[in-house]
Amino acid sequence: MIHLMRGQVFDLQGYFFFTMGGARSHDIEDGVLNPKAPDFEEQYWTLRRMGGRFRVNHQSWWKQELPSKTEYEEARHSLEGIHYEMDYVITHCAPSSIVDILGNGGYVHDHLTDFLEEVKERAKFHYWLFGHYHDNKIIDDRFVLLWEQMVQVV
Repeated sequence: MIHLMRGQVFDLQGYFFFTMGGARSHDIEDGVLNPKAPDFEEQYWTLRRMGGRFRVNHQSWWKQELPSKTEYEEARHSLEGIHYEMDYVITHCAPSSIVDILGNGGYVHDHLTDFLEEVKERAKFHYWLFGHYHDNKIIDDRFVLLWEQMVQVV
């Protein structure tokens, strides 16, 4: 097993992979609770009873869910090193145009999806595999959404 870090290019058995993890939580409308807050227990159980969509800081949510400025810079540097030509793109979320296809307005664009859109427009690649949207779906001949499946690529 290999931990593929954000913004890196890997040569695996002669195939080039670009990886970019991270995604904005889309099930967080009711906020992020601070477990150190004096009323945390009350807030937590109130939201649970209401079926709230929330996270708990440092337990089910981390500010690092999205890449940092340094990680975006490293990603661009990695992509320039291979002239934006790779076999596979592996990401957690999708480029903005694919988000639009999947979301029916339910998902929003953010800095990461816009960055991935930039990669999509500039890169030459065979397949783009991504998750995050809790479905298994072939979007088109190059974009594949994976959730409960594993696929062998090399």
